[in-house]
Amino acid sequence: MKHLLTLTTLACVAFAHAQYQTRVVFRGLDHPAGIVASGRGRSTKLYITQLPTPGVKGVDGGRNTVDVIAGGQLFNLAFGEPEPTNLALAPSGDLYWTCHSAGVILKRDSVSGPISLALGGQVKPSGVAVGADGTVYFTQVPTPGIPGSQGGSNSVNALSGGVASLLHMGEPEPVDIAVHRASNTLYWTCRTAGVILKRDSAGNISKFLGGLNKPTGIAVNQRTGDVLFTEVPTPGLPGSLGGGNFVWSADPVTGAREVVDFGDPEPQDITVAEDGAIYWTCRSAGVIVRAVKRDWRD
Repeated sequence: MKHLLTLTTLACVAFAHAQYQTRVVFRGLDHPAGIVASGRGRSTKLYITQLPTPGVKGVDGGRNTVDVIAGGQLFNLAFGEPEPTNLALAPSGDLYWTCHSAGVILKRDSVSGPISLALGGQVKPSGVAVGADGTVYFTQVPTPGIPGSQGGSNSVNALSGGVASLLHMGEPEPVDIAVHRASNTLYWTCRTAGVILKRDSAGNISKFLGGLNKPTGIAVNQRTGDVLFTEVPTPGLPGSLGGGNFVWSADPVTGAREVVDFGDPEPQDITVAEDGAIYWTCRSAGVIVRAVKRDWRD
């Protein structure tokens, strides 16, 4: 029975994957991690972080960066932070990112470009997203893999008007977070628990998807509400060598899943451009991949 189930699952994966076409759009990166898209079509900009030396400051030899890819070219925005992890764009165009080891969230002004501290004094901030009203949602993972019932102190938080507040606590590893702005619905991946949780606008928290294998990056298509996420059970191992990493799209109402990609060695973070094109960083391969439906028309 197990053998038949495996064959059936692989057949479904092959069929679903055939609905998308993928291609590498940028190469030569050094352990790309976070990603967020702005714009559409050929004017799409991709903001990314690169983490070749996580936890090491620039003054100590660290080479971590925050960059933007525009017109096929890479431009540096920040250099020297110990661990710029995930990024988010506000409706205003301001760019936020978490610095995991420094315990801060930084902000780059969209108009004048200076970088400032949005929030300090945090413990291992990881995922970040920005709502329609400018509220910054973020996760902290000081005790990865340990649930609250066993002494874990991981949390989901909000920053509004300069004040941070706790939204939820007790998950073993809430690594990344996304928000659907129209409905003010939050989604976050819990890597070790293998689930994606959902918080609606009234503050009710429920399980959106379960039975996952190391869900990591997450994003929301703002037009359709579809939830995009990555599973990375075998980091650094491509499908051709037995890797089992996936990129998925899930219906926000039914939770029905569709395979976007299978076999990438390490699909880390994921984002959706305004036109629905999906992008993700492949950390170990040092590339960014783009996926669109087979019937896509630019």
